[in-house]
Amino acid sequence: MTATTTPAAGGVRRTTQIFCASTLYGAATLAAAIDADCFGPADRRLLLISNNSSAPELSRAFDQSPGFELLRDRFDGVLSWNDAISPFHPGGWAPRPDDQLLFERYLRLLWDLGEDRVELAVESIQVNPSLAICQIFGGAPVDVYADGLMSYGPTRFKIDPLVGTRVRRVLHLDLVPGLKPLLLTEFDVEPEIVPTDAFLKVLTELGATGGALPEIDAPALLLGQYLSALGILTPEEEEDLHVRMLRGAVALGHRRVVFKPHPSAPHGWSRLLEQEARKLDADLTVVDTPVLAEVLYQRMQPALVVGCFSTALFTASALYELPVARIGTGTLLERLTPYENSNRVPVTIVDALLPDLGDRAAVTDQRRGMDVEMLTQLIRAVGYAMQSKIYPDLRSAAEQYLSSHLDQHTWRYFKRRRLTSLALPGAVPAQLAFIPRNATVRRVARRARSLRRAVGR
Repeated sequence: MTATTTPAAGGVRRTTQIFCASTLYGAATLAAAIDADCFGPADRRLLLISNNSSAPELSRAFDQSPGFELLRDRFDGVLSWNDAISPFHPGGWAPRPDDQLLFERYLRLLWDLGEDRVELAVESIQVNPSLAICQIFGGAPVDVYADGLMSYGPTRFKIDPLVGTRVRRVLHLDLVPGLKPLLLTEFDVEPEIVPTDAFLKVLTELGATGGALPEIDAPALLLGQYLSALGILTPEEEEDLHVRMLRGAVALGHRRVVFKPHPSAPHGWSRLLEQEARKLDADLTVVDTPVLAEVLYQRMQPALVVGCFSTALFTASALYELPVARIGTGTLLERLTPYENSNRVPVTIVDALLPDLGDRAAVTDQRRGMDVEMLTQLIRAVGYAMQSKIYPDLRSAAEQYLSSHLDQHTWRYFKRRRLTSLALPGAVPAQLAFIPRNATVRRVARRARSLRRAVGR
């Protein structure tokens, strides 16, 4: 993929905006932000596509997906990051510090940037390829955009101030109205909402690409996520999760069911689901066409959308006002390791807000688990527990929440070992709280540690 360009007139230095995306959903978010004038004027706008799949040479980048051509006209050119750094993988390659200037010269030549003033819009700035791109264009201002729930959580890793201080804002969809993202707040970066109307308009355009989709009215729509690829579930456990989705939907009275597998999931995974559908006398349709879930929302108007912690649950609820239900979040909260796993906040938000598939009354009434104010307090506490060194200012908020709201239900969002390592409330069971204040116990503990060190020598 190459960009087409014309030189600026009169020797005036051009401004080129480079938009980095790895998914069609991300490109749709960028298109909506451009339509809503979230970005300033530029002489050129280039879309830089990265295929981050485990084997990109065996899979197609999203620019070959149905609907991409409808987004194409927002950009003056389309580039491939995979081609630029071949044969390296986008997720595993970054330039050595001494080579960053060399690679900037290489990319300016490859992409015909000349002496252009470059502005970047990237996703997931904590990791490659976004981090590598920001390091290469070391003087470029950066906008971070988020198309999912991870933006509500803390920054995943400590970012070099040479990168973090260049970030101007975090653009995000208003998936949980009233909840403010934590991402990059350690650099005092303010969030900015991509207007919902603009995003819905883009999704409506993409909806016209679903010509090959089956015509099914008001089914229960099951969303697969391919969690076994992340090492959270085994393949057998994930297949069982899909079966539980089906059983739960049928138990609520839904006889027409549509399953949308993750695009990277093995094709054979739906067989067990099909066998279970026959046992339950349910009409199951598996949609293998690589379209966004939002296209199905428009085409089918689902009576219920079921998933684990997919962002699509919130686009269904917040943007399309469709009934939703969650399943499997309790298991994931237990399985996610380490504690600072970046999926923890998305799972926490879904678990805390959305009704459980097994709770008929909650699903029927679409009853929320907690209000946004309480959710904000919870996410700040979880965020501090995840990244205490990056967000030391959140300690008092975490202490306050844990002191007041730690109960049988909210314990699922924390780990005693984590609270202990941070000396937070809840680290010691209430009936043993006297121990840290007992001089005799402290003296015995010190003696035991001394003996252990002596034996170790």
